[in-house]
Amino acid sequence: MAAKTITVTVLSPEETLFSGAAEAVFLPGSVGPFEVLPGHAPIISTLEGGDMVVRDERGGEHRFAIASGVVKVSHDKLTACIEVNKK
Repeated sequence: MAAKTITVTVLSPEETLFSGAAEAVFLPGSVGPFEVLPGHAPIISTLEGGDMVVRDERGGEHRFAIASGVVKVSHDKLTACIEVNKK
């Protein structure tokens, strides 16, 4: 049976911004925006400026305005290292 959530960790140089279970993550990839759902194929991607949105297991949204970053997805675990866009 496929997992219904993915474990997400969002890190900045200063702190951990999010750590927990999520239903979906929306990312501004360098080639184009993409969505990560449970069961996603392994991927490593660079990120460009834009909004990263984590939809947690209760349906709440956590939004991060990022300048750049990198994300790794493997075995229903997503780790994103981002530079926060300080507007």
